[in-house]
Amino acid sequence: MSSKEEYRLIPLEDFFRNPEKTRFQISPDGRYLSFMAPWENRLNVFTQHLETGKQFRVTSERERNVSGYFWGSNSRIVFLKDKGGDENYHLYSVSPKGENEMDLTPFDSITTQIIDELEDNDEEVIIGMNRRNKEIFDAYRLNIITGALELEAENPGNITEWFTDHEGKIRMAVATDGVNTTLLYRHSHDDPFHEIITTNFRESLSPLFFTFDNKQFYALSNLNRDKSAIVLFDPEEKKEVKVMFEHEEVDLASLSYSRKRKVLTVYSFIDWKRQVVFLDEEAERIYRRVERSLPGCEIVFSSRTKEEDMFLIRTYSDRSLGAYYLFDATADSLRHLADVSPWLKEEELCEMKPVSYQSRDGFTIHGYLTLPPGVIASGAKQSPTSNAVAQTHKVPVVVNPHGGPWVRDAWTFNPEVQFLANRGYAVFQMNYRGSTGYGKKFWESSFKQWGKKMQDDITDGVQWLIQEGIADPKRVAIYGGSYGGYATLAGLTFTPDLYCCGIDYVGVSNLFTFMKTIPPYWKPFLEMMYEMVGNPESDKEALHDASPVFHVDKIKVPLLVAQGANDPRVNINESNQIVEALRSRGVEVEYMVKDNEGHGFHNEENRFDFYRAMEKFLAQHMK
Repeated sequence: MSSKEEYRLIPLEDFFRNPEKTRFQISPDGRYLSFMAPWENRLNVFTQHLETGKQFRVTSERERNVSGYFWGSNSRIVFLKDKGGDENYHLYSVSPKGENEMDLTPFDSITTQIIDELEDNDEEVIIGMNRRNKEIFDAYRLNIITGALELEAENPGNITEWFTDHEGKIRMAVATDGVNTTLLYRHSHDDPFHEIITTNFRESLSPLFFTFDNKQFYALSNLNRDKSAIVLFDPEEKKEVKVMFEHEEVDLASLSYSRKRKVLTVYSFIDWKRQVVFLDEEAERIYRRVERSLPGCEIVFSSRTKEEDMFLIRTYSDRSLGAYYLFDATADSLRHLADVSPWLKEEELCEMKPVSYQSRDGFTIHGYLTLPPGVIASGAKQSPTSNAVAQTHKVPVVVNPHGGPWVRDAWTFNPEVQFLANRGYAVFQMNYRGSTGYGKKFWESSFKQWGKKMQDDITDGVQWLIQEGIADPKRVAIYGGSYGGYATLAGLTFTPDLYCCGIDYVGVSNLFTFMKTIPPYWKPFLEMMYEMVGNPESDKEALHDASPVFHVDKIKVPLLVAQGANDPRVNINESNQIVEALRSRGVEVEYMVKDNEGHGFHNEENRFDFYRAMEKFLAQHMK
């Protein structure tokens, strides 16, 4: 967007309503398409017969969106759902026409993980389930037609992940004592597991998949290096055989392969945006063919038939949720299926620009700046990572640190960012220290730095925006969810003069109570969390200093808090504590609680309520 004349106030609901159609997949035989679409204001699974065009509603959820689904076979669709955001996921199966729905895990207070979809097995999947012990997951072989359940591997109490080979047999597992990670391996399904390698959690050898002969495996590894590379590892020799692929500046992210042709196809990484490197001529030929028909789009191959002759394509950009297409490789045809959110027009939305700045102790912090309409990015910009920005005036800024915290922001469409920009705010996102993808040193530099150097990186970014003449120093707000909610409270507490208001969405306020109320299946990682965040006993003073609830006397600007009552990760008590402490001191604080939500608001009407409250709150305090 380049001028105020093009500006239109887009209805709030258009940013946060359920998509028209999304999460398309294709059945293994290519006869059906499946997708998720609204029914009774909830995202449900639908199918469409490709030859006849006839559609069927497969699921009928009224309380909450279906969490995810996949084709278990040509005759069964498998899907996950929880209740009210409690993250106790049950696994269900149903026919492509919505018949014979079955709860495959009909047990109380359990959650289900998918270990292997077993693409070559039409009747079974392998799941992890914490039925026997809420803190750990045993592996089960589950019949998706009958519901028959067979214990595949019993967890001795310390295993956090299971890995299968290409035949669907569990051959590896990851065990932990809390801070040290051991990779276990067995030569065949009937052999006992033995140790391959043990490392401190700071170093990782993360299996991706076995070689096609099931003898070695590919892994992401930062052993003896700062940036994670893709390596080939021999479990019998217990050593790294070869560094396959690496990047000097960032961690590698993924490696893909053709299941039918048994060749490696592509690996990926994220610098300022997702990048792919092709390893196979056929995969690149198909990609380039699609790319020619969809110029200027980011392209992801999201699903394919078993014969790999039909592919589902997803497009996206920083200003669009994109569309889905069906590519028929045999007919060399590309068919448009649906736009995800056709009511949003790319030309009306704002560009997400990569930026970088220096922290006070010398780190380069990468981030993204989205300027509102009428604030024009420099036409002289020479590279996508240039920091040059031409300003017509200083603007109000919403600082938006990501959750996690050990994840990262990336260049993509973000409805929150576009909504805030449309309302006249610049949005500033930064990958503060601890954000993943930038190597081991950068990640480790966040340990025991909640509210300290991690927060300094956010503060330094705000100061950089002010010094660059972008931010109006009197109109800077901070908003975030989860860890970003914690960073919001920390920002208002430890830099009380920097922000004019804050919005805390399911954020942590007390590091002591947070540690005590984590889900039971996080317990195996508790000692690791003590090293990364702090130990409530040995680091008691530091955790007290970093917990905003104990320093509410420093907060002097308005705050909006939003929380799901059923949140299993950040217990509602985290929000209750900060609200009660502030109100007892007479500080203005708005509090929104949704009784049918967990860690974030998934139901459409609750999203609308939250963002309406946000819009009103910012308009009032960012005049």
